[in-house]
Amino acid sequence: MKKSLSMLALTVLVVLITATFSFAEYAAAGADNFPYFHLGAIVIGGLTILSLKQKYEKLYLSEAAGSFALYAVMIALFTSPVADAIKTMIG
Repeated sequence: MKKSLSMLALTVLVVLITATFSFAEYAAAGADNFPYFHLGAIVIGGLTILSLKQKYEKLYLSEAAGSFALYAVMIALFTSPVADAIKTMIG
């Protein structure tokens, strides 16, 4: 029961982080410049984290959630709208 509840919580967290990324990128870049490749990378990363959590029972929920959140931030940093915002702040 504890394992299935933990997997459910992680699945919800992965879906929410992915949806937040999608909404933020759509709001920043619009429909014509949406980074589909980055969205695909986040989905594949989320599925990988979920499968690792399923396979290794000693992996804590907080570790899996934290690693996915950091992965999503790393992917978001390499999108076009974030790079343009950083260029604007620097120059």
